[in-house]
Amino acid sequence: MRLLLTNLLVVVILLCGQSLPVAYAEGESSSASLALSGESAILIDAKTGQVLYEKNPHEKLFPASITKIATGIYAIEKGNPDDIVTVSKNARYEQGTRVYLAEGEQVTLKKLEYGLLMHSGNDAATAIAEHMSGSSEKFAEELNQFLQETIGVNETHFTNAHGLHNPEHYTTASDMSKIAAYAMKNPIFREIVGTNRLPWDGAEWKSELINHNKLIRDYEGATGIKNGFTDQAMHTLVGSAKRGETEFIAVTMKTGSSNYAYKDVTKLLDYGFEHFETKQVSEAGAIYTNTENTENDSPVRYKTTKNLFATIPIGEEPEIHVSANGNLEVTAGSQFISYPLERIAPPVQAKAALSASKAAEGDGSSGPGPSSTIYYGLLFVWLGLNMFLISYTVVRSRRRRNIRRRDDWQRRAYE
Repeated sequence: MRLLLTNLLVVVILLCGQSLPVAYAEGESSSASLALSGESAILIDAKTGQVLYEKNPHEKLFPASITKIATGIYAIEKGNPDDIVTVSKNARYEQGTRVYLAEGEQVTLKKLEYGLLMHSGNDAATAIAEHMSGSSEKFAEELNQFLQETIGVNETHFTNAHGLHNPEHYTTASDMSKIAAYAMKNPIFREIVGTNRLPWDGAEWKSELINHNKLIRDYEGATGIKNGFTDQAMHTLVGSAKRGETEFIAVTMKTGSSNYAYKDVTKLLDYGFEHFETKQVSEAGAIYTNTENTENDSPVRYKTTKNLFATIPIGEEPEIHVSANGNLEVTAGSQFISYPLERIAPPVQAKAALSASKAAEGDGSSGPGPSSTIYYGLLFVWLGLNMFLISYTVVRSRRRRNIRRRDDWQRRAYE
């Protein structure tokens, strides 16, 4: 009987254990006030995109020349840097800041990109737009489509390539941080906005370009990216800096002076480096298994397709969880990020067994599928074994009683 009870206990434990949810790895806005001057501002992690601080991030404002961040990355990704651009009269007489292109001057697209992003040349912006799309208006349409479909912004509408004022030319700090983060992943764009000085040998102007973004010279670890000003937009600035493996992007819009804009971005970047760091939380190819809310209580396996990173408050340890819908969820303090994982297909035999089982359940058939047959077969074998042990125990007990009765009868007969 002890053996029977032991077997029964083992089976109960196994059956109950199948329903336990498990997720494990196989292999490896802050509320603080920074007293910013800008009407709108945001701080994000350049690698993860996680928002670390924000102030009116979705308020639609005029961007001024930080528009050129979008123009620059679009020209780099869609254009040929070796293309020869012929400067039009329209580009030659563009208003505002210029690199003094001459009408009819022939310049490579790459050189115009430097003039656009380092010196904020409005003439370079118009020359790029006309070369790539035929007109500034057509270029703006194509640029808006690129921003929406490729980068995923939805609070931005540009009417030109340079950012000179137009009532319908607007964006938000949130969108600009996304555009900047996307652009800074491009090594050519990154090289241009990180260049401090560059000789300029033009038909009408021979000089040296000095990057208008003062952060490049004044802030530790600065990597880019662009400033802007118009009377209506006031001062705008997007800045980035990297220390170690951590890089932040800060945006401020509609500040009262250039000095205030740089103070805002400096405060934002300082806040980021003092409180957060970027950490790798999973390697490419890492396998994760989830049994939580899965079909037929069958474990589901997922894998990462690239190295995954998260923004972690300094001193915190990330908590990693695989959700029922196959997302790797990372939580650290107030920060959260979720990455979709790739589901690993089960072996062909297992898939066939599962399909057969579902088909039997779906059409009302009483015949069990292969997996059910194995399960019930093992159950019947176990039951049969226990019935045999019970029968054997009963027969043996009766036999012992009969022997004792016979011995008692013989003793009484001799007495």
